[in-house]
Amino acid sequence: MKHTVVLFLFICLNGLVFSAEPSSTAQVTLQHLSDSLNECIKHRQEYVNRKENRIKGIKRLLDNKSPNDWQRYDIYNQLSKEYKKFVVDSAIFYTKKKMNLAELHKKEKELNASKIDLSLLYSMRGSYLEAEKLLQSIQSSSLDKELRYEYYSAYHQFWEYYSISSRGNDYAKQQFALYDDSLVQVMDKSSLSYKLLQANILASKKQFAEAEEQFLELLATEEAGSTNSAMIACGLAFNYMNLNQPEQVKYYFTLSAITDLCNATRENMSLQSLAFIEFKNKNLELASTYAQVAVEDAIASNIHFRTSQIYQFYTDLNTQYKQEKIKQKSKLQTSLIIISCISVCLVLLAIYVFLQIRKITRIKETLASNNKQLRNLNNQLNQMNEELNQKNEQLHEIGNIKEKYIAQFFDLCSNYISKMENYQNQLYKLTINHHYEMLVKRLKSTNLIDEELETLYKHFDSIFLSLYPTFIEDFNALLNENEKVTPKAGHLLNKELRIYALLRLGLTDNTKMASFLRCSMSTIYNYRTKMRNKSKVDREDFENQVMQIGNTKPVS
Repeated sequence: MKHTVVLFLFICLNGLVFSAEPSSTAQVTLQHLSDSLNECIKHRQEYVNRKENRIKGIKRLLDNKSPNDWQRYDIYNQLSKEYKKFVVDSAIFYTKKKMNLAELHKKEKELNASKIDLSLLYSMRGSYLEAEKLLQSIQSSSLDKELRYEYYSAYHQFWEYYSISSRGNDYAKQQFALYDDSLVQVMDKSSLSYKLLQANILASKKQFAEAEEQFLELLATEEAGSTNSAMIACGLAFNYMNLNQPEQVKYYFTLSAITDLCNATRENMSLQSLAFIEFKNKNLELASTYAQVAVEDAIASNIHFRTSQIYQFYTDLNTQYKQEKIKQKSKLQTSLIIISCISVCLVLLAIYVFLQIRKITRIKETLASNNKQLRNLNNQLNQMNEELNQKNEQLHEIGNIKEKYIAQFFDLCSNYISKMENYQNQLYKLTINHHYEMLVKRLKSTNLIDEELETLYKHFDSIFLSLYPTFIEDFNALLNENEKVTPKAGHLLNKELRIYALLRLGLTDNTKMASFLRCSMSTIYNYRTKMRNKSKVDREDFENQVMQIGNTKPVS
């Protein structure tokens, strides 16, 4: 590990002279950098642990004897920043806390700053309606220059993320470009953000040589291994992509990805881009490794627009896989034809031998008996192989479900214990400070339970759809054309889909379904009856068809 870190720092310091090196030397440097990236991937849990320990250290500040409200505000602000590109839901949680403090003390500037931060986090999570509503609630004319920059920046990123999530929506792209001009007017001309924006604007205007010069200048002045250096390297890689210089593209994407991994930044666009590059270069194994890390980070961080991008990539990867299977099938068919020809020859040879030895009756009878036994054994073997394949498919599916849900279960348990501890501390402080009215109000409130249920359902939806990504489409294919089920915007599943998701996972007990979904048994029964009535297949076979969704064998 120590060797890897030293190598990484050496490459960072020497990366700026990459374009000036001979081609062979550049290849060696790129190979070393790729090796460093693979090492970082192996040890990425260490970086995550380091990040989590730093967050725990900040949280311990809340356990001091009596931090005042503004000390807590600063701590919440630190936690929000630490979680921003690590776990978006946690960042939202602490941003709401600091916003509540600002609202309680009627601090308009801090309240507006918190709203802007929260809107950006909502945009990252894909809650675009909530993000836009927050931004619209702010009077931009009342903001000072610093907050106005943050306000325009939040809108800028809102349209950027929305454009990505909506697969390049033209209106979103136009709005994103408009906010470039608004940002330029309010930004500090000497700031890194301004210079980076100017470089990106130059690239958008196809002034790639000027953009390259500015990116390299910024990278030379920025500390190696910082989050800013990762953003600059990523922008430089995209610029080289426009200049059609693939070696530099891969070099700077790799440099950016290493920095993201070392900083436990889960909004890792560079690693996704490397996965796309390796996929196009037919390096499917390496593309799969990078894509797997990107998917795990996207799920762990709940950054919606990155999840959308990587799932689209998985679709392309699956298409490529199918094409490879078609090629293999073609080769298999050729082999079968050859084997058939050989078999025909063998039959002819057997007939010839039989004609030669037909006078030997006992040998003929023995051969006939042996052939019959062999056919029976072959039939039995084929039947056993089919049963074994079915069992293996079932075990594979069960194994996947167990691995996903055990990991999610431990994660949820850990989070709930932390939240229960935090809630207990809050109640304890209210009790010792004799704030009984507030204590009673807090105990009567169901907001915490509602929020946790919502979080639970989101986790359930996300994990289930990662196991059965085509579940909604396959489920709707079983329904009449005008009876399709579509979740609301911002939701992965609705209640009807969750009922059948539980059924697909093997939970058939209405009582347990009702307990999980917090509704009555009659509601579960009514939903199941309603869906059976909407089915275009036999209503008695509808739920059996649902249980076949996601199987490797087609539903009969």
